[in-house]
Amino acid sequence: MKSDTFLIDPALPFVECRYSKSSQSLFKPHMHSTVSIGAVDQGQVQYTVGNDIATLIPGALALINPEALHSCNTLNSAERSYYMLYLDIDWCLTVQKSLWEVDHFIPFAAIRIDDSALYQQYCSTAEQLFAPDIHLQEKEQILVELASAVFLLGCSPQNATEQISGDIDLLKRMLQEDLHKDLTLNSLAASLNANPYTLLRKFKAETGITPHAYRMNCRINLARKYLSEGKDITDTALECGFFDQSHLHRHFKAMTTVTPQEYRVNFIQ
Repeated sequence: MKSDTFLIDPALPFVECRYSKSSQSLFKPHMHSTVSIGAVDQGQVQYTVGNDIATLIPGALALINPEALHSCNTLNSAERSYYMLYLDIDWCLTVQKSLWEVDHFIPFAAIRIDDSALYQQYCSTAEQLFAPDIHLQEKEQILVELASAVFLLGCSPQNATEQISGDIDLLKRMLQEDLHKDLTLNSLAASLNANPYTLLRKFKAETGITPHAYRMNCRINLARKYLSEGKDITDTALECGFFDQSHLHRHFKAMTTVTPQEYRVNFIQ
């Protein structure tokens, strides 16, 4: 397997898999719209999710809720190898509905699970998702079984998804749209009939990042989608709101540790 390998199967669009081998790359704090579950099979890392910090070693799983600001880096610049599964939140909710009577996604209560059996199940599942000789139905079944086990250990039905205040929720939706446009804070605030600097402080208090940083994360996530589909890098940069290919390159590598070209060519379809 290559040093950085990515997989999205069009028949299983609710999961993206990543395996990085012997990596020393550093992540800039970033977020995903997905539910993210990770494990190291070599080395150890220290990772931060919001205000929480943990160390991840073989035998434990890292749990990251959607849109949680996080970073994950090696200790003492040592190499680490790791798997990541990025799961669509609506798919996760469907799995949770099979476990409990819920209407909204139930977030993880902690950022790490220490369970050797679950760790082994996770690594086995990730390996089988990458395998070309396993039927799709079997892959989906083992993924549902893994997600169910993780949710049962890591979530509580009492932890309902916190409701974000109306103006911040609306602002997030606005920031997710028309990513090719360069919007000003004043124009966004005017649409919400709000003071731009009050809105800025409130948004950062509720999300942990500024509206600009949030929108940049949205741009990177859209770029990942386009590149996984084989779209031209220059076209991807412009359609996602970057000034040029080098602008995309700089931010993409900071948030994913790989360049757009590496991400594009190392994708298994």
